[in-house]
Amino acid sequence: MAKEDDIQERLINFAVEIIKLCSKLPKDRAGNHVAGQLLRCGTSGAPNYGEARGAESAKDFVHKLGVVFKELNESNIWLEIIKRSKMLPLQDVQPIANECTELCKIISTSIRTAGKKH
Repeated sequence: MAKEDDIQERLINFAVEIIKLCSKLPKDRAGNHVAGQLLRCGTSGAPNYGEARGAESAKDFVHKLGVVFKELNESNIWLEIIKRSKMLPLQDVQPIANECTELCKIISTSIRTAGKKH
């Protein structure tokens, strides 16, 4: 499997885990708000990465990877909010937060590498 396919697969799996996590959030005003925000940013990385893979130029590739990074970074913040507010048990949130951090590092490195080539 190509490195890009592995990253795409991880981003899809991350989106699936975000969906599962959001379904566990409280069904109150705060839970619904956080779920909506996290669903939006947490599920957008995979399709945006797919767009990056089909980029028309190196500049376009870097730009689209930047969108993926921003969405993952926002997801990390919402996950931290869930942890600090104790909306869900830590053991439900920490594994996906760890994966989000790892994906941020991978995408950040890809942006730097692609930027140097450009």
